[in-house]
Amino acid sequence: MSQRAPHPALSWILAPRGDGRAEALRRAVEGKRVLLTGASFGIGAALARRLGAAGAELILAARSEAELGAVAREIAAAGGRAQVCALDLTSPEQIARAAEALARQGGAEVVIHNAGKSIRRSIARSLDRPHDFSRTMAVNYLGPVQLQLALLPAMLERGSGHLVNVSTLGIRLPVAPRWAAYLASKQAFDTWITAAAPELRHRGITCTSVYLGLVHTRMSAPTPDYQGMPGQTPDQAAQVLCRALIQRPRRISPWWVSPARWLAPALERPIEWTLGQLFLRGDDSVAARGERA
Repeated sequence: MSQRAPHPALSWILAPRGDGRAEALRRAVEGKRVLLTGASFGIGAALARRLGAAGAELILAARSEAELGAVAREIAAAGGRAQVCALDLTSPEQIARAAEALARQGGAEVVIHNAGKSIRRSIARSLDRPHDFSRTMAVNYLGPVQLQLALLPAMLERGSGHLVNVSTLGIRLPVAPRWAAYLASKQAFDTWITAAAPELRHRGITCTSVYLGLVHTRMSAPTPDYQGMPGQTPDQAAQVLCRALIQRPRRISPWWVSPARWLAPALERPIEWTLGQLFLRGDDSVAARGERA
């Protein structure tokens, strides 16, 4: 994957700000047990390298065991500490076993919910695919909730902790066609975090939701239209998550989102019409159509 996104100046203007200060990150995570899901590729792997260099005691979780092991070995070779945890968030049994094993080790002081499943498919092509919705909901909502519920008792007992929700800009803006499964699942976990935050804050546990825009990873690659659009590299997105860990704000999103959210209700009809026109002029990706490239 190229480490330079298209239109870098425009990407910098549109994307949320990151924090690349190595010493600030070290102060935030050194010696802490940090669980990072989706750590084998893309944003997760880039963030894992930064956290390893900052002295975090990493627990790297993902389905891809071989790639996960490669990231852990890279971190260890650079002097960091990382253990791997094979975890499929669609499996309640695997989540329960992983959470039990982590609990025996003292749980985690920081949990970064980065793993995600993305589906961009029109409703007409989803009519015989209810599993698109159930699997996406499992990875993006039900699995993370089950995992976090199992890890919260140790955090509550310590009276400290930090939950980071790696979300999408798509749920802060008018909902775009073809994203029904993905955005519904991301909205569900964002709502869970939003409800949990005031309950947990007075117990010393903070929550941060990070709303990323387009990141050029293997997840976005199947959609050709995205390849030339402004966006962030995995490492740039990882720096945004480093900002979340350093500053612990409630939310991180691009500067222009708040004005857009204020304007959206007044422009609901023209926005819906425009989105409809864009839908008619585009198409699902080759992968979403079930065709060979």
